[in-house]
Amino acid sequence: MADSLAIAILAAGKGTRMRSKLPKVLHRLSGLTLVENVINSTSLVNPTRKIAIVGYAAEQVKATLSTVPNLEFVEQAEQLGTGHAVQQVIPALEGFKGNLLVLNGDVPLLKPETIEQMMTTHIKNNNAATILTAQMDDPTGYGRVFCDENLIVKEIIEHRDCTAAQRENTRINAGIYCFNWAALMTILPHLKADNDQQEYYLTDVIKDLSPVMAMDAPTSEIAGINNRKQLAEAEAVMQKRLKDELLLSGVTLINPESITIDATVTVEPDVTIEPQTNLRGNSVISAGCHIGPGSLIENSTLGENTKVVHSVVSDSEVASGGRIGPFAHIRGQASVGDNCRIGNFVEVKKSTIGSHTNAAHLSYLGDAELGQKVNVGAGTITVNYDGKNKHKTVIGDRTKTGANSSLVAPITIGEDVTIGAGSVITKDVEPDCLAFARSPQQTIPGWKPKYLRGT
Repeated sequence: MADSLAIAILAAGKGTRMRSKLPKVLHRLSGLTLVENVINSTSLVNPTRKIAIVGYAAEQVKATLSTVPNLEFVEQAEQLGTGHAVQQVIPALEGFKGNLLVLNGDVPLLKPETIEQMMTTHIKNNNAATILTAQMDDPTGYGRVFCDENLIVKEIIEHRDCTAAQRENTRINAGIYCFNWAALMTILPHLKADNDQQEYYLTDVIKDLSPVMAMDAPTSEIAGINNRKQLAEAEAVMQKRLKDELLLSGVTLINPESITIDATVTVEPDVTIEPQTNLRGNSVISAGCHIGPGSLIENSTLGENTKVVHSVVSDSEVASGGRIGPFAHIRGQASVGDNCRIGNFVEVKKSTIGSHTNAAHLSYLGDAELGQKVNVGAGTITVNYDGKNKHKTVIGDRTKTGANSSLVAPITIGEDVTIGAGSVITKDVEPDCLAFARSPQQTIPGWKPKYLRGT
């Protein structure tokens, strides 16, 4: 927008009805905190200043939001109403010229397009204030906004103060405002708490500003979160939005209602996601991938044409053409090369796996570095922990480990090595060797356990 814009986000409340020690604005919705969702709703208006007004558990809120670029904080030590909250930004905005957008940290479903339209309306009409409103089928409990035919606001009356006739008005105040800062500053410092609650209400400034205009938004966007039930309802709304966008972008979702996808996940076209799959965090699912059923991908990147079935991939990377699962677990900054197979009941932790390597079943690869075209036999274990420290295993290109091999780290196995089945390898192995370590088999004819030998 051409004019300077600051946003103030009301994020000071505890949220008692959430019944949680966690501040309400830090509860999560589709992978982001409520307040981060609110901040993201301003993405199309490019605010020059972003200020969060914090109070309850202020340090926790600040720490959680420390990665949000250019976010400033002011503290509301006592929560004395919305007007009092916005008063706290006065010192921070000294000398500011422009508009102030006031948002609630617990109203996370506003779309960026709605905020953009609100700002356009505000600037085009040179409003002193613009109020976001909504038409509700049942507005019980909400303050009513009374406008003329041009949506110029005449007054706002709280539900309890409305007459029976006034309660027939279905336009309610959504609690989202845009103010001309200079106009607001003629009134904001002088607000009084002349009410039963002895609080400073931001709506009290409206009667002294002109012009004030209302703009209706869909009711689904202005819902506030006050308890876990409302949080779950908001999650359903957000999930539908995210999945609709993916479906229209060329992603196949089989039984979408059983799938969850965070807003922070990137999914490219021609991906298929099967039921009971969950995509979390900063994950990237590349084109041609087939995920699920029953898989969790969290903070991970999957290369093109990777297939993951009934498996967990967390904090890791799988290059293109991978075949993962069923019942595989890849975690802890693991990196799996292209065209690898990590099969059923295989765990890979903090390891690098070279391209075209196979670990088909029943193995543990921890703190390891495997070359290309390695074949990991069933039951192979890198014995990486000595009770105090973790140690590294290195396995060269084209090496094959036999079934039930244990490689006791720290150890280096060269290229083109074959490890005999059932071996416990404790020393480095030079390239192009056969290595095995077994006790000689012994057979005792006629042996029986003592309890079967008779007296």
